[in-house]
Amino acid sequence: MRLTHWLRYSLTALAASCALQASANVQVASQAPDFTLHAMKGPNTRLQELRGRVVMVNFWATWCGPCRQEMPHLNRLHEKYNRAGLVLLGVNVDDDPANAAAVATKLGIQFPVLLDTDKKVSDQYDLQAMPSTYLIDRDGKVRFVHRGYLNGYEALYEKQIRELLK
Repeated sequence: MRLTHWLRYSLTALAASCALQASANVQVASQAPDFTLHAMKGPNTRLQELRGRVVMVNFWATWCGPCRQEMPHLNRLHEKYNRAGLVLLGVNVDDDPANAAAVATKLGIQFPVLLDTDKKVSDQYDLQAMPSTYLIDRDGKVRFVHRGYLNGYEALYEKQIRELLK
């Protein structure tokens, strides 16, 4: 009985340790985990190939109300700062790419939408909320992390983008 209790405790501690390590993968000032994803339109996109540019990675889903609310603001940021060196990537986490494409078209998304149907990249970035947004500097380091969305976040995004583009 004691051995079983000890074994259960050890496995629980090990699982907690692994969970902490997984969530530690993406922290401010850490290197952004590299990934390659299929784009809805165009070629596959690899994060590491965007070094030298400021990258905003926004994880979203069609079933997420705040994600839909945020999209027009992200479009404006993309249009305003794309020529200055910002790359905005929308990473959709839905299982059905056709549904993601339909919603992206309906929302008028102008920036690249990448498909994470198997959730591997979502797991790498330890998503805890939808949407989740990561701002990555020119050296590939995560500089800002935003989990969730509330009205007004776009002003904060813009301030942080300008800071990284300097």
